Amino acid sequence: MRGIFRGIFFDEDDAAAVVARLRSSGYDAHVERERLSGEDDDEDHPWAVLTDAPELVLDLLVDEYDGWLDVADSTVVEPVATPPLELPTAPRKIKRPS
Repeated sequence: MRGIFRGIFFDEDDAAAVVARLRSSGYDAHVERERLSGEDDDEDHPWAVLTDAPELVLDLLVDEYDGWLDVADSTVVEPVATPPLELPTAPRKIKRPS
């Protein structure tokens, strides 16, 4: 599956090294600062490497540089088309007629 894959690293130098290796192999890659929810300190945010390289290539680099592969964002799920519901046209009677 082709797409954009993300590798997460806590060291900026490791992220930069991964980007350099991916670019030297002919892939598009760049680094972004990853903001984690609940983190107040900007210095604790990890670095995300986004690339069009195959998942296997990024996975090997993530293992080498002690990061992790973020696969949740790389999978696109198509919504399933469902027919619209048939709603009643009049209110229901709750009580029995007397």
